Amino acid sequence: MQELDKDPVPAGELALKITALPRDSNSFGDVYGGWLVSQMDMAGTSTASRLARGRVATVAIDRMGFMVPVPVGAQLAFYSDVLEVGRSSVKMAVEVWSEDLSHDGCRKVTEAIFVFVAIDDRGRTRVIPS
Repeated sequence: MQELDKDPVPAGELALKITALPRDSNSFGDVYGGWLVSQMDMAGTSTASRLARGRVATVAIDRMGFMVPVPVGAQLAFYSDVLEVGRSSVKMAVEVWSEDLSHDGCRKVTEAIFVFVAIDDRGRTRVIPS
């Protein structure tokens, strides 16, 4: 995660792209924070499960920070940047960027650190294959 950059750019790989819809927003037309966290979890899970070659579970979310509100209709891009792969866990930064189609630019909306653990078909922790 890049903090205090004058001209920040997304870190990591694009994991998910979605448009914020009216059903995802409050009465003021801004997207719910919980909905955004859910989408971040899906983006992170996609990357973590590929690295773990199978099922993963989210075990922690840390350092969540919302920077700007997200209006309905925003084009959101979710980036995952793997920070550490352990014996059975994957730690990654997940960033959300809102693409401003009218100005050909984007701005960071939020970021968080996610930790996923590889699990087997019975929900028990398993080793991530090398």
